[in-house]
Amino acid sequence: MSTIKLTVNGKTVSAEVEDRTLLVNLLRDHLNLTGTHIGCDTSQCGACVVHIDGRAVKSCTVLVGQANGANVTTIEGIARADELHPMQAAFRDNHGLQCGYCTPGMIMSAIDIVHRYGGRLDEETVRQELEGNICRCTGYHNIVKSVLDAAGRMKVAQAAE
Repeated sequence: MSTIKLTVNGKTVSAEVEDRTLLVNLLRDHLNLTGTHIGCDTSQCGACVVHIDGRAVKSCTVLVGQANGANVTTIEGIARADELHPMQAAFRDNHGLQCGYCTPGMIMSAIDIVHRYGGRLDEETVRQELEGNICRCTGYHNIVKSVLDAAGRMKVAQAAE
């Protein structure tokens, strides 16, 4: 057993966990942040994507000890009060979700994509970057449309800050 300390969605967290505990299990089982989904347990589907120190990471591949001292953001931590994050709003407005199981990981990955590419995003780049996220319901058309729409919204939001 080890004691780990990290910041999750802006709050300092300390937990006593087994060394083999995965970050996804800490988030879901110990912190009750169930928006991060477990889809495949093999890091292939992307349903468990969170941000660690601002970078998108599949939380089913990270031992809690590896995240010790890090800043972790989950899908529950991206909205501000009652206002959706621009990526969440774009997914809603462009029908970028169906059953919703992949959506949290898809949104977290998409935010990272926009941060890395900024205004240099096009449909081909979004499709290529989302290859590590599986959606079994859609043909990805509305997901890609959502990401491109959100990229513009996020640029506007940053300019307003």
